[in-house]
Amino acid sequence: MNIKTVTVLGANGTMGKNNSAIFASFGNAKVYMMCRSYSQASQAKVQAAQTVKADVIEKNLFPVTYDDIPHVIPESDLVFESVSEDFAVKEQVNNKVIGYLREDALFCTGTSGLSINRLSESMDINVAKRYFGMHLFNPPYSMPLCEVTPSEKTDLNIISEAVDYLKTILFRTVVVLKDKPAFLGNRIGFFFINEACQYAQKYKQHGGIDYIDTILGSFTGRNMPPLVTSDFVGLDVHAAITDNVYNNDIDISKESFIVPEYMRKLIGEGLLGKKAKGGFYKTIKKPDGSKTKQVYDILTGEYRDKNYYDITFINKMINDIKLGDYFSAFSEMTESSSSEAKIACDFLLRYVVYSLATSERIAGNYYAADDVMATGFNWIPPLAVIEAFGGKDNFIKLLKDCDMNNIDLSFGDTERLIRLAPKSNYDYRRFIKAKR
Repeated sequence: MNIKTVTVLGANGTMGKNNSAIFASFGNAKVYMMCRSYSQASQAKVQAAQTVKADVIEKNLFPVTYDDIPHVIPESDLVFESVSEDFAVKEQVNNKVIGYLREDALFCTGTSGLSINRLSESMDINVAKRYFGMHLFNPPYSMPLCEVTPSEKTDLNIISEAVDYLKTILFRTVVVLKDKPAFLGNRIGFFFINEACQYAQKYKQHGGIDYIDTILGSFTGRNMPPLVTSDFVGLDVHAAITDNVYNNDIDISKESFIVPEYMRKLIGEGLLGKKAKGGFYKTIKKPDGSKTKQVYDILTGEYRDKNYYDITFINKMINDIKLGDYFSAFSEMTESSSSEAKIACDFLLRYVVYSLATSERIAGNYYAADDVMATGFNWIPPLAVIEAFGGKDNFIKLLKDCDMNNIDLSFGDTERLIRLAPKSNYDYRRFIKAKR
């Protein structure tokens, strides 16, 4: 597959300009960055070059507007739609370009979870067979995951060629998925994150948000604690992803996707996270110029200074990790009698079970769960967690005492998943950090 020219629709959005940079740098393609106005497109061009830290790619980036559709779409080997996550908006933009597509051109959407079947249902079969989801993760320069999702009408030979292009030219880690809400990476990730938000409500008298984030810190296998991650992504985006799963699919843990009321309240008040300078957390600048981090207290409905929780098993785990003794570190968690250790252990056990069951259903294999979490979230992959806990036999032993919370699977079902699980291709140790 020879992709020489790409048009990115909605190139001034975060993913539009980031993906433009990937096509222009790794793909060495001529990229038309299409926006509503030329000034938007010109600014997006500069920002795109900055995302890959290479001004040299600016020679491959060309700002254009939607008025240029008749000229640039017929030239394009690939048209990549990256407009707002809204069916009506996407369909409106799609209808503008479809009539100008070449018969051999690829047409892709970067949606992070909207139905590919629905987006393609009104397309002529000659267009629909070349249309599919190409969801790159943010930031794509450092997160190489790409979820490829065909519709029921997509020509699978085209998918095969596209996967080869993504792997060999754009250097993506590619998983091919069934068309299910939120696909795979976001479904697994926000299953975990939203459960953490629910537990913050459940344990609000213990501290709530920063209490749960402390228990599920970087020592459990992710760069950022889960509620910090939600703040970074945006509480409104978080809710859109979880609502999409809850409202549009039958899931083995459906109730885990119910957004808690305190979070709805914050969203309603415009407290959407880092982008709004306030969400679960916010930074306060004092008169002397110093800064302090505050957290939303679910119990009082007010912000307070972030607490430091001196939790024994965490202190011991971090010390063991610093020494490179990962076996002892996880033993500190599993052998502790504290309620905090129990919460952390159960979250990791559920994460593995949910990931494998969901990957089996949506990807048809277990390796996809590892790939999406390692290369799309930079989290410890679920297959690698089994090894971190000492292997399959010990993991199954731990499952017998696990609170499965909202996961609707029998113990026999969960044991089957673990017994069938292959060895991870990832070393779990690289994801475990000696910090909170």
